[in-house]
Formats: sequence, structure tokens, C-alpha cells
Amino acid sequence: MVGIIVRRRVGPKGQIVVPKVFREAMGIEPGDEIAMEIREGELSIRPVMDPESFIEDFCSIPKERLTRKIDIKKILEEEVEERLV
Repeated sequence: MVGIIVRRRVGPKGQIVVPKVFREAMGIEPGDEIAMEIREGELSIRPVMDPESFIEDFCSIPKERLTRKIDIKKILEEEVEERLV
């Protein structure tokens, strides 16, 4: 999906429509939660995955799984602390 640019107008209430091709590529469906972030003058929009699902998907390897438990709360706390510094 790299390199595709689509222009949209912002509606009177500040709303934009995310084109279907982008929603499909990112797995965004009606009712999903998204996160928006401003980085270096650009607006980033991405789907939000709950931390437990993210860790489970990220750490799952076909036919194998991690053998030790991951402390999700600790990971999230460290991330928050890092972003606040």
C-alpha cells in the first residue's frame, strides 16, 4: 500500500472519509477504534488493537509459542513513561 495518495476534503464538522482501499488494507471495519498521531507535521491514522491481542498475535509463531509469560502491564507502563520523558 506504499505510495498511494488519495485527496479528501474535510467536512464542516472536521470529518473525513477513509477510502475503502485503505480501510481494507489496514483491516479497519465499521465500529473499530483508530488512533491518530501527529508526527513531524504528518497525521498518522492506524487501527487500535487491544494490548493482549497484539502481544498474542505478535508472539505467536506457527506451531510454537513463547514459553514464558509476558507482563503486558509492565510493557505498557514502560511505554507510557518513555513517551512522557
